[in-house]
Amino acid sequence: MVRTASRRRAVLTASLAAAGLAGVLGAAAQPAAAAPALAAPCVQKIAVVNNGGFVVNFQITTREGQLSAPTDDYPINQWRLIDLTSTPLEEGVDVRPLVHATAGDDVLGNTFVSYCANGQTATYTASGTTLNYTVTLLT
Repeated sequence: MVRTASRRRAVLTASLAAAGLAGVLGAAAQPAAAAPALAAPCVQKIAVVNNGGFVVNFQITTREGQLSAPTDDYPINQWRLIDLTSTPLEEGVDVRPLVHATAGDDVLGNTFVSYCANGQTATYTASGTTLNYTVTLLT
């Protein structure tokens, strides 16, 4: 039975190739590409805790480069929060913070999260020095 099916497939493939349609069988036999999954977790708010020895502000960025308005500047041992419902971003987009250190570098959060209007908060921490710091999602 398997041998007969393989033989039929070989004959069909040869016939399609002769007709210039070999790609039709190959395309039909391929599994459909999976839809991209949302980043996890799914949250409504993004907070950044400043654990670095510098002043920061941050804004939200998407995979496509859309940006929210920035927070005000804040020093070490403080945090700010952006509620994504107050931004022009649409639910379902993947987002992460873009942190700006005063007189230092701009650093992206290490992980994307998805925007869902569910009241949940993703908290990142900014740690290091103005020219060498990380922005890490707390788990």
